[in-house]
Amino acid sequence: MEFLTGFEKFLSFIRPLVDIAIIAFLIYQVYKILLHTKAIQLIKGSVLVAMLYAMAYFMKLETLLWVMNKLGTVLVIIIAIVFQPEIRNLFTRFGQGRFLRFSAASRPYEIDTVLNAAEILSTMRRGCLIVFVGEIGLKNIIESGTRLNADISSNLILTIFGKDTPLHDGAVIIQGSRITAAGCFLPLSEQLDIKRSFGTRHRAAIGLSETTDSVILVVSEETGAISVASDGSLYYDLEKEDLTRTLRNLLSIKDKEERDKEGVEIED
Repeated sequence: MEFLTGFEKFLSFIRPLVDIAIIAFLIYQVYKILLHTKAIQLIKGSVLVAMLYAMAYFMKLETLLWVMNKLGTVLVIIIAIVFQPEIRNLFTRFGQGRFLRFSAASRPYEIDTVLNAAEILSTMRRGCLIVFVGEIGLKNIIESGTRLNADISSNLILTIFGKDTPLHDGAVIIQGSRITAAGCFLPLSEQLDIKRSFGTRHRAAIGLSETTDSVILVVSEETGAISVASDGSLYYDLEKEDLTRTLRNLLSIKDKEERDKEGVEIED
């Protein structure tokens, strides 16, 4: 009985701390998602309205309180309509968050072949946009382009992004070891603090990474810089070693030695 009493006292002490920690964590995650989008204005507006309501309540401003109470339901509906895309993206991003994943599965992407083509395109100052599909499907994106369902090869990628070819302006979609489609159109980012020097390809790469868990490789046509977009962020102008390491980390790709080692451990 004494043990149970002590345990109950411990739970009564720790429960509020856990409650506050979880709420703080969720608020922080939501803030990170909205920080670089125009939906951050929704938060600022909501805080302003809340402060105005608190001022009216404590100062007994009856007319202002009456107006705000009457408009409360209408404001919620207006916010839901105006910020519908941001609210949808919020739940999508929140559901795909890494903290909700129990494990990171190794994906069979042939990045060496892709990187070889990207380096050649970089040298030739030809832009390219290559999407590595994650767990979230890209059916609508794929349908916006031309289906290929072809094996990954450097020559095919170079041909697609060759000068004045029909598909060179769009993105190549890679799923596993196959090029699913080419010439696909990606949504542009709505971030407000993107550098003006970034062109449409970089904005499209960031835009897709904001709403899905895809990893996007970009080659700049102007500078030849090779960059990677993921989770709403852009890793700009990466050197070869950094580029390979970044892609492997983001795609959870393991080296052959690591896979062989894990295979031996499993057999034991």
